[in-house]
Amino acid sequence: MSELSDRALLDQWRGGDADAGKALFERHFDSIFGFFATKCSRDADDLVQSTFLALLKARDQFRGESSFRTYLFTIARHELYHLLRTRQRKDSKLDFELSSIAELVTTPGTKLARNQDYQRMVEAMQRMAVDQQILLELHYWEEMDIAALAEVFEAPAATIRTRLHRARKALRELLERAAPPAALETLETMDAWAKQLAGQNS
Repeated sequence: MSELSDRALLDQWRGGDADAGKALFERHFDSIFGFFATKCSRDADDLVQSTFLALLKARDQFRGESSFRTYLFTIARHELYHLLRTRQRKDSKLDFELSSIAELVTTPGTKLARNQDYQRMVEAMQRMAVDQQILLELHYWEEMDIAALAEVFEAPAATIRTRLHRARKALRELLERAAPPAALETLETMDAWAKQLAGQNS
């Protein structure tokens, strides 16, 4: 069943094949868990579960206008936002384009990093706005292009292109303050460095 496409598995799952649903879960578990682990590590397991439960409820709503993977990350983003909203005071104004994970979540020292550079990058991203952190992680670690990111964020491609450029610049500025490796001379070299680190820590 592993050779079947996501869409084929989803169609079989819709038809009542529980094994197809299990195969989809296993195929995407690591990526979805990693998505949550850099933001709410203590809640990552619960968030993965809530994401796939939401997928179960919404599986018949997927029309195939985007890839199944981007549809799943869209659900994951909504689940993360829901959790963050429930932890704020009712009178708090929460803006995911401005507020960072470091501001919203009290986290223990991360154990995700296998080397200092990766840890530095994760910590820098956690100081960024939530939307920026998600955007960069999906771009670097899940290798999503502008079109896929636009689907996940439910925004025009031109808007995503601008947001991504700003997020990359913001990350570089944060890394510069933390004395990053000399390799980060340009945004392009930072991109290559970030993707390399992601591969080493996947």
